[in-house]
Parts: sequence; structure tokens; C-alpha cells
Amino acid sequence: MKIVDLRGKDYTKSRELEELIRRSEMEVDQYEESVKKILKDVKERGDEAVIEYTEKFDGIKLSPEEFTVPFEELEKAYESLDEETRWALEVAYERVRKFHEAQVENSFFIEEPGMILGQKVIPMERAGLYVPGGKAAYPSTVIMNAAPAIVAGVKEIVITSPNPNRYTLAAAYICGIETVYRIGGAQAIGALAYGTQTIKKVDKIVGPGNIFVALAKKNVYGHVDIDSIAGPSEILVIADETANPEWVAADLLSQAEHDELAAAILVTTSEELAKQVKDILYGKFLVDFSRESIARKSLDTYGHAFIVDDLLTAADVSNHIAPEHLEIITENPFVMLDKIKHAGAIFLGEYATEPLGDYVLGPNHVLPTGRAARFSSPLGVYDFVKKSSVIYVSKEGFDRVERYARQIATAEGLEAHRLSVEVRLKNNQ
Repeated sequence: MKIVDLRGKDYTKSRELEELIRRSEMEVDQYEESVKKILKDVKERGDEAVIEYTEKFDGIKLSPEEFTVPFEELEKAYESLDEETRWALEVAYERVRKFHEAQVENSFFIEEPGMILGQKVIPMERAGLYVPGGKAAYPSTVIMNAAPAIVAGVKEIVITSPNPNRYTLAAAYICGIETVYRIGGAQAIGALAYGTQTIKKVDKIVGPGNIFVALAKKNVYGHVDIDSIAGPSEILVIADETANPEWVAADLLSQAEHDELAAAILVTTSEELAKQVKDILYGKFLVDFSRESIARKSLDTYGHAFIVDDLLTAADVSNHIAPEHLEIITENPFVMLDKIKHAGAIFLGEYATEPLGDYVLGPNHVLPTGRAARFSSPLGVYDFVKKSSVIYVSKEGFDRVERYARQIATAEGLEAHRLSVEVRLKNNQ
């Protein structure tokens, strides 16, 4: 972890800061052609291609009848969990679902003389959730992606996951999802996007995955909607001298353990705190840590502690980075809130540790990465609905606005636009 003193300096010219920002720029050319070939094969050959690539990449040979996990296996997986784990997942789902209920948008109508104008909010019909599988267990991914879709009113939600484990299946059961496909990778994304003989096409694909999954989602966008192209995880902690260095260090480590590209960043007004946090990370937490090799590489490469003159500058540095997760551990964290312009999720106070947000608080943990917080939002109910404008115009309403439409059509040189108004005008004279 590097300690960088920015006091009295222009932070925008910091080489270390710019290297952090550029870390999410991945070289994808070596994977692009392979992904495009897989997608093309799935589009053209359907189930046959899915079977071939699943055997090639996952070592599993499936028939189309075996794509779907029998519902009894979902129920069995749920029942196999110990009571405490079942209860924790159920509490998490209820809290996440309840939070997202506040995001529901309603259709509306505005009445004017001779007009009714409005907007109809319509849930998508089918959504596909991608969940990484194998040895990893990601029940929280199921809950966070499924809950907003369920609250939005999506009629059919399916999960695709390579060799899904019992935690994934149990979470699907808790969420009421009945269809889980045991396939993964780019071939799963292609199957959801284009449809096969066995797998129906969806309207939207959400969920994390490796580089092949991310590129596949990028390439099918337009055939279907997607949530985002997720990059490496990141956390930024703004802290002053009142922060507990051990707590700050633990929060930084919680993201560093994700993968070698994860960024753990401290921005502080206290040089002493920066040194204490680094000492605790390397001298205490990384010792005998089960994911030590991953976390150490992350911290060595992308771990930074920036020392700044004041908390206003700390907010400016944070906004420049636009982090996925932002923790504010200061004497008065709410004072900082209006200074923050770009962040996926903002955690206020010393007890608002980011892992609580990953699992049980309620707000979604699917967040923009790689500075995308400058223009995008957490996954939510609004991602699973679309809107249609509703327009009714009577003769009275037509008479109120027709001359303006004709004038604008003339200015744009669109003769048929003007004509479509004028034929109605003539018929009414």
C-alpha cells in the first residue's frame, strides 16, 4: 500500500491517482474474437452450440433436457442449509425487497383541455440473471439481482449459472425463482440474448461474470438490455483523525480480497492514521489470512492512502475517482454528504461498514465501477421497467396546438409532417 502526500499539491496532477483511474482499462482484444464466435455459434445453432461450449469450458456434457435444474433440487438445496444460514438469507431477501419497493414508479396522466397526456410504466416480461458458479457461492448475487426485478413485476425471471452450488439454488428458492439453467460463460449470455430451442430469449440480462461474460453482455446489447459492464471492485474511505485505524483497515481489506485488480483507497487528513492503517493491514490482517495472496497483490498494486489538507479536498479527490463504494468515517459524516457528487453507494459513519451493504441492509450491491458512477446508478426497480407515452387529442386539443406543429415542420423542411396536420385541419373547416 502506497502512502501519497498530496498536501499543498494539485491532486489532479498526481501520477498515482491517474494510475488508479486507468486501472480498469482492460486489454480485451485477445478475448473479443473468441466471444463473438461463441455468440455467433449460439445464435445460429442454439442448443447444439451451448452443449459443445459447456463441455469444452466447464467439462460438463449436458443434453437439452438437463439444462434446467429440477425444481426439487432447489427445494432440497434450501432444506440442506443450516437454520441460521436459511434465516440469514431470508432476512436479507426481505430487507432488499422492502427497500426496492420504495423505488416503484407509477403511471401518470395529465389532463388539459382537449388532451390527455401521460406515461405508462410497464415491467419487462422476461429477465435473465447470471450468477457465477462452481466453487464460489454467491447467494447475495441472486438476491440483489432478483429482488428489484420481482418488485418491478417482471413476469418470468430465470437464472443461468455454471454448475450452481446449493447456496445459489437455495437463494433462488427463497426468491421464488423456479427456472435455473446449469450453464455459464459467453454461451449462456448468447442463449439468453438470442434464445435456443430450449432456452427462451429474455428482455434483459443482469449479473456479474468473468471477462468472457462481460464481453458477451457488451456484444449482445441491442438484442437485449443489460445492466452494465462491471469492472474490478473498489472502495474509497474518507477518514479523519477520529477514525478507528483497525476498522478502516478491515474495510479496505474487505474489497482487496475480491481480486488482484480491486482497489482499496484511503483519503485522510491524518498522516498518523494512514501509517497506522498500513501497519495493521500488513502487520496484522494479512498474516495467516486465507485470501492473503489475492489481497496482498491488490494492496501492493492498487492500495493507496492519500493524505490531503482538509475534508473538502478529500471529497474532491473522491469525486475525481467516482468510487463504487464510498465510506465516510469522520466526526460529522453527514456534513460531507452534500459534497459528494459521484459514488455508487455512500456509507456514513463508523458502523456503516460496506459488507453490511453487500448482504443485508437493503440498497442494492450491484453498483457502477470504473468511474461509471459519474453517469450511472445502482441496480434498481427502474432497470426492469420501460415506459410508454400515452397521448389522446380531441378536436379541441388539436385546434390549440396545430399551428405550432405546422410551423416547426416547415422550419425542419419535413413536408409530410406538415401535411399530416393540414389534412385534419382541412377536414375540420
